[in-house]
Amino acid sequence: MPRIPTIHRRFPKEGERPAHGHQASGAGKSGPLLRVAGLAAVSALFRHDPDRVVRLFYEDKRVGEVGEFCGRMAQFRRPYRKVDADELTRIAGTVLHGGVVAVAEHPPEHRLTVAECNRLAASGNTLFVLDGIGNPHNVGAIARSLAFFGFRHLVLTDHPQQAGLSDAAYRIAEGGLDCLTIFRAARLAGLLQQIKGDYRIVGTALSSRGQPLEALHNPSQPSLIILGNEERGLSRETLNQCDVVLTLPGSGEVQSLNVSATAAIMAYVLQPR
Repeated sequence: MPRIPTIHRRFPKEGERPAHGHQASGAGKSGPLLRVAGLAAVSALFRHDPDRVVRLFYEDKRVGEVGEFCGRMAQFRRPYRKVDADELTRIAGTVLHGGVVAVAEHPPEHRLTVAECNRLAASGNTLFVLDGIGNPHNVGAIARSLAFFGFRHLVLTDHPQQAGLSDAAYRIAEGGLDCLTIFRAARLAGLLQQIKGDYRIVGTALSSRGQPLEALHNPSQPSLIILGNEERGLSRETLNQCDVVLTLPGSGEVQSLNVSATAAIMAYVLQPR
């Protein structure tokens, strides 16, 4: 069993910055810290960006799996502690914590500019854009699918209903969010108009007037896939900028797939080769 070093420190209050050690990524941001729950999600966080972790809590059953994490926390002079199940539930804000919780800074978000779109398109990167996905569970599930199929980017827009990278999104993503570079796109319709030609812009719609999935096959040009609000879909302004609008046909027994299921199907079809 890995040796877990011992460190005795005052535990910072929620939202407080660590007083010692490395500064976490995105230091200086305001707002609450993230609670990243579950072994897969915490492992991905330590693997990709351990500097963001402010403190760590775990149950006895996870002692044999968190030794490396605790060693890193000791190196950074940041607090970590074994707690019982009830306290971990209180810290996590959910019983679905998987026995380990890391309290961490939010990941950095990068502005998606025309120049950045040009660079990503030149490298052949397909982009998935979430424009008004309001349920953080859907955000997390989409991130998990994208990471599973080898994508490296996720775009969120400034749509007023767009969910952010919350505790729930991280829990459902099972580490997927820390495998992705997060971009934020402002004024999506205007941006799409400026990048026509670099990307094939693909929207999604419930209407049966959309084209079938086979319309995605176009290896000569990378795709930018836009997924809209769970209830209202994409705005007319955004749909007007799309080169292709897709609809996944079903049996007709229910209106549509969950948006995260739609994203998973498209990610499978477009996965990097």
